Amino acid sequence: MRTYLGVDGGGSKTAFILVDETGSVLASHTEGPAYYLEIGMEELRNMLARGIRATLQQATVSSSNLDFAFLGLPAYGEDSRLIPELDAAASPTLLGARYRCGNDALCGWAGALACQDGINIVAGTGSIAYGEYNLRTARAGGWGELFSDEGSGFWIAREGLSLFSRMSDGRAARGPWYDMLRQHLGLQSDLDLCAHIYGRTDRSEFAGLSTLVSRAAAAGDAQAKALFDQAAIELARIIDAVHEQLRVPDDALTTVSYSGGMFELKDLLLTPLQSTLAGGSRKYRFRAPRMSAVAGAALYAAKLSGTPLGAAAIASLERHFQDS
Repeated sequence: MRTYLGVDGGGSKTAFILVDETGSVLASHTEGPAYYLEIGMEELRNMLARGIRATLQQATVSSSNLDFAFLGLPAYGEDSRLIPELDAAASPTLLGARYRCGNDALCGWAGALACQDGINIVAGTGSIAYGEYNLRTARAGGWGELFSDEGSGFWIAREGLSLFSRMSDGRAARGPWYDMLRQHLGLQSDLDLCAHIYGRTDRSEFAGLSTLVSRAAAAGDAQAKALFDQAAIELARIIDAVHEQLRVPDDALTTVSYSGGMFELKDLLLTPLQSTLAGGSRKYRFRAPRMSAVAGAALYAAKLSGTPLGAAAIASLERHFQDS
């Protein structure tokens, strides 16, 4: 029985899954972040080794009997000098000829669209879109939190803090967001926000403030709500950029799906994104993801091995994640 390992690395956590050629899930496991720019290359290697061993041990499968694996890693491909080191990150735990690494955006696309043509937009700690059409591939966004990652948790948090500063100064009217952030962080003075943020908050913790911004929007803060409306517009622009790069014909209907924790905010982000795409000039068909990103990683591993899962196996894997 052929087996395939999928690894979906993220800025907050890393998911592992082992499936067989029938689409049955044999094992799953979760570890910490895979963002090597934050945790370092050595910790990335150690984390991958722990996760791979734990996953394979659950199913009593040895690495020598594993047919293929795909590891999606955040920021992969964004520094050409580090690609060889990232490609070797799972060695010697896995045999080098039986796995491949790539950007984690591939996992989201493969899971959401079951490796079929279309575009997937990711909005989690960061944001990025990846798509394929007629053997062409493209990505957009995902340039990092300092000047990109529009529509992501980090972006919402950053824009939310900017809004707080304007509310504090009197440059914007004070809404529920102002008092909510003061209370959440226990600020004695508004300027204490600087001491809290600069040099003391990691990437994932910072992005987590987006949850508080969403609560302010739900509490009726119109300016906080406007941040999510703008996020939907920014994410739609990223999707349009991938569509343009793929050279999709004007009359072709392109499937668009999504992945990432920000889309759990259905009314604030998912529905506005769908409406924005529907109001544009391109022909998009918006659909829910067929399966999780980590399942997509395993599905992509099978495809890379030259023995892709058949329709029945894909349907079985899809049912597993719909039921879970």
